[in-house]
Amino acid sequence: MKMSQLYIPTLKETPADAEVISHQLMLRAGLMRKLSSGVYTYLPLGYKVIRKFEDIVREELNKSGAQELLLPALQPAELWEESGRLQNYGPELMRLKDRHGRDFCLGPTHEEVVTDLVRDEVRSYKELPLNLYQIQTKYRDEIRPRFGVLRGREFIMKDAYSFDIDKDGLEESYQNMYNAYCRIFERCGLEFRPVEADTGTIGGDNSHEFMVLAEAGEDIVVYCEECDYAANLELAKSKLEVVKADEEAKELEIIDTPGLTTIDELVEELNIEADKMIKAVLYEVEGQGILALVRGDYEVNDIKLGNLLDVVNLEMGSEELYKRLNTVKGFTGAINLDAVKIIADELVMNIVNGVAGANKIDKHYVNVNPQRDFEVTEVADIREVKEGEECIHCGGKLKLTPGIEVGQVFKLETKYSEALNATFLDENGKSQVMEMGCYGIGITRTIAATIEQNHDEYGIIWPKALAPYLVEILPLGNNDDVIEKSAQIYDELTAAGIDVLLDDRKERAGVKFNDADLIGCPLRITVGARSLKEGNLEAKIRKTGEEFNINLEEYLSQVKDIIDNLS
Repeated sequence: MKMSQLYIPTLKETPADAEVISHQLMLRAGLMRKLSSGVYTYLPLGYKVIRKFEDIVREELNKSGAQELLLPALQPAELWEESGRLQNYGPELMRLKDRHGRDFCLGPTHEEVVTDLVRDEVRSYKELPLNLYQIQTKYRDEIRPRFGVLRGREFIMKDAYSFDIDKDGLEESYQNMYNAYCRIFERCGLEFRPVEADTGTIGGDNSHEFMVLAEAGEDIVVYCEECDYAANLELAKSKLEVVKADEEAKELEIIDTPGLTTIDELVEELNIEADKMIKAVLYEVEGQGILALVRGDYEVNDIKLGNLLDVVNLEMGSEELYKRLNTVKGFTGAINLDAVKIIADELVMNIVNGVAGANKIDKHYVNVNPQRDFEVTEVADIREVKEGEECIHCGGKLKLTPGIEVGQVFKLETKYSEALNATFLDENGKSQVMEMGCYGIGITRTIAATIEQNHDEYGIIWPKALAPYLVEILPLGNNDDVIEKSAQIYDELTAAGIDVLLDDRKERAGVKFNDADLIGCPLRITVGARSLKEGNLEAKIRKTGEEFNINLEEYLSQVKDIIDNLS
């Protein structure tokens, strides 16, 4: 492609509303433009990158035995009612009515639609296993779209759905897709980790997220330095052996703590360590109060707590609930707090002579001892792990790093097949419910994550597999020989099957060099009058910054060799 013919409106300045690097560079490099909040138009350069990634996804999924189809984005609400997700999915579900007043939604995912398809067509165990996938635009009504396509309202996604006769078959399908995902992200040259993850609104019991390690990540990956254990912070566990302090329990007292509503303030004022504090967080589930207790040096893990309570979306306690329980924000505690379910983290139960809220403004208890001073409904691991704690598998040290979720695999089991009556006849003629799995990859999200992991101060550094063009040719000056030779090199590289971009614009050398670094093609070839006289072309590898000359007589074979060795 010649840049004079390519619609690629690059920008010198960073747009004011672009918060993260991928958002900034996708706008500046002319990959996309914003239509409205969380909704983007993909320009030719950006769409070319998307198609390259889609091709990799298709190759690996087809190799795994999955079959591509295309499901409707517009879905009847009655299907979601049948599965039970219409109400509990939440406000992210985009809902609408047609002219006849019938309810529909724009699909954020397609479990209901694909299960409806299969239940009407598959009758016998002989037709299973089956794995169907699509690449399609999805919709989620994000309350606060941000970070470009990392959190948008409209995005491109690959979603696949497997159907098996039993749990062994599901396990095989799950592992098959897990392996395919590893191959996909390895081919893209990404540093990633599969991590144990929560299933969220999709449902099911087992899940892994594929996380690209990058500073802009909104998720935290917890991993062991010694073994292959890795998990999202939402589910991560650590091994802690904490023994009760060897001290005598003291008499419970209530003290004045005016304005001290945080752990840090209490630590400073009372000169007591945070691990002696009992942090109390009040939640509300269907009108009932849930009091979560963790040690003061930890945070409550909402996902762990929600899974324990079998609640998808935990809500913080309302003002009305605080009034009903006769307690006060910032001073809430478990002592004498009636009509609530109290869930205490394991570490709380080892506290001796601790500090806790007294349910009165500006008051705290000291010398608090669990079991003696209050009873709990349940003891469980509901805390967020911290860096440096021990791995539950090998005892190695845990590390925490930001990550961007680019894919997730789920074992749905019979959640949707039971609800939608997706059954088959086994070899004995008996009706059985299908075992299901679902598997998603954020196509546009992966492109942004790739940029987050591959950039410098000048622009994007594309891995070879996703680069819109492998080679960019930069003719310098208006010399006829330079223009003619550049066109010849462009034609010959193109004929050799290499994706080439020729910057044939009548622009200054500085503009061309800056745009080349911004766009980030893996190999840049500069054609100048002086180098031509010397029988050379000037080459630069974008990733390493290495510069060298290529012999003009042998440039085609040398360029091929360079490309073969790029990552």
